[in-house]
Amino acid sequence: MINEQFLRHLSKDYPNIKAASAEIINLSAILALPKGTEYFLSDLHGEHEAFIHMLKSASGTIHAKVDEIFGPDLSHDERDSLAALVYNAEAEIKRRKRSEADFDRWCRTAIYHLVEICKSVSTKYTRSKVRKRLPEYLAYSMDELLHADDEANKAHYYSQIINSVIECRVAEEFIIKLANLISNLAVDRLHIIGDIWDRGAHPDTIMDFLLDYHDVDFQWGNHDIVWMGAATGNWACITNVLRMNISYNNFDMLEIGYGINLRPLAVLASTVYADDPCEHFKPKVLDENKYDPVDAELAAKMNKAIAICQFKVEGQRIMAHPEYKLEHRMMLDKINYEEGTIELKGITYPLRDTCFPTIDPENPYELTKEEKEMLHSLEASFLQSEKLQRHIRFLYSNGSLYKCINGNLLFHGCIPMDENGEFRACTVNGVTKKGKDYMDYLDEQVRKAYFVPAESEETGRSGDIMWYLWLGSSSPLFGKDQMTTFERCFIADKKSHKEYSVPYYKMINNRAICEKILSEFGLNPKTDHILNGHVPVKIKDGESPVKGGGKLIVIDGGISKAYQKQTGIAGYTFIFNSRFMALSEHKPYEPLNDDGTQVFHTPQITTVETLPKRMLVRDTDQGKELEKEVEELKALVNAYRTGTLKEKF
Repeated sequence: MINEQFLRHLSKDYPNIKAASAEIINLSAILALPKGTEYFLSDLHGEHEAFIHMLKSASGTIHAKVDEIFGPDLSHDERDSLAALVYNAEAEIKRRKRSEADFDRWCRTAIYHLVEICKSVSTKYTRSKVRKRLPEYLAYSMDELLHADDEANKAHYYSQIINSVIECRVAEEFIIKLANLISNLAVDRLHIIGDIWDRGAHPDTIMDFLLDYHDVDFQWGNHDIVWMGAATGNWACITNVLRMNISYNNFDMLEIGYGINLRPLAVLASTVYADDPCEHFKPKVLDENKYDPVDAELAAKMNKAIAICQFKVEGQRIMAHPEYKLEHRMMLDKINYEEGTIELKGITYPLRDTCFPTIDPENPYELTKEEKEMLHSLEASFLQSEKLQRHIRFLYSNGSLYKCINGNLLFHGCIPMDENGEFRACTVNGVTKKGKDYMDYLDEQVRKAYFVPAESEETGRSGDIMWYLWLGSSSPLFGKDQMTTFERCFIADKKSHKEYSVPYYKMINNRAICEKILSEFGLNPKTDHILNGHVPVKIKDGESPVKGGGKLIVIDGGISKAYQKQTGIAGYTFIFNSRFMALSEHKPYEPLNDDGTQVFHTPQITTVETLPKRMLVRDTDQGKELEKEVEELKALVNAYRTGTLKEKF
């Protein structure tokens, strides 16, 4: 029974029977539409060009639409060019301006073709919803082109509108906006299952793009959480993100994108390591810096300087948090500084770098005065970076550790389990929980650590919980026994680099385990699915992304260039529309050529599951909410009709 007080509140928006009835009709129409298409991606790792191309191409479905609509009328090359116009309108227009004898004529034809594609991708939406996504100022003319229904006068009407667009010299903007609208409508909702940052050059560009996206949510990954910790000013997190991004030569992103002042680090590094070539710390160059190129030798010195600070700061955090059980990751006190060796698990390894001018062997975790000053300066840069803080707040407001939506459980890493397939009890901040309760507790603590640290249960420095989730053995975002950063930096023997995965990653090959996880999170184990990121699927080695008899799909296929040799592909998109679930398997993205042309590889789309009947909006989680709204509005109409509430006009 809906109480009268609630109905009075509802009546402020719907003051009479006509207003309430109109909304009931509108919601009922939406409920009868096919479910919108959801896209799921993970592990973007700063690959902004590849990611944006995936969205603009709708992971291959735009090209399929072009073939479907224009197959009989356009050649293969013409269809490829039309698809390319949707993928990168600015570049294609620039190329056409150089090559077309009659550019205005090309614009007319392009607009006609784009309108037809746009009509096709908008069929799942109400006209009202399409209108809301139309660009300002051009909305009226686009709406008329999309919905003109007077067949007798249609050709003339179209010509008049398009000729006006040409004459007003807004054709280029019109085409760009129309191409963006097509991509926008092709994907109704986007889910990012973790790891936007690190390795690739421009996670900042990805976040800028997503800030304006119509419907997106995030399930935080370990690389996201360490940036979230850095945004609190936590030194352990700051040193980690700087070491990773300096080691991948991402200076444009750090200094230009986020305005992080690296000069104090550069000065300290060039002073302390003036005669040290820091040979083993030279960056991997996957992308060149355009605006802030840093000499490779200086970058290597900076990389080593921040790595040493990281190991010192992490040692301090480990001592401050014995409950984290990370004592085995304290490395600096295990070094024999005279012999240049380190003993780990009973094995003595020679160090490939023995130059440690800032380490006091008697007190190896003590920062020097210069290191402290440098870290204070870096902390200020992270705290005062307006863009970084805006991106992190957006990640909080649209993100979580996991999400249940439309029969899918989304999370980045793992659910901690033991060898018997039972949910493992994990202790953080003195609180012991497991399964869904553990995930909920961590989600709450991560939010408090950023927004209201005084109310969080973590001890020590704000953001320590994020640092633990970055590398802790009980972290659902990490999923390994240890993070061997020191070993990879200082020990040549790769046996010392080994990180062992937690039992979860073996368990998920068992359908019963996947069903158990689904039940734990309140989903239907017989019909629903788990979507996972974090661990790249090595297709070239015969691995399959589909686990547990089809109950779990790993969608990390290696968008990051750093992983593509391991995976053999360049990422997955999981597609869930009203008829089926499918995996789109991508080939490496190829950037623009000097002549303005670009090679686009059509992804291979494989159906994972065909739905027994077409899924409508009423069958979705959103549909359940809309049906509830309809019932509330019907109760309001009844209150007006029985005189319980007075109508207002």
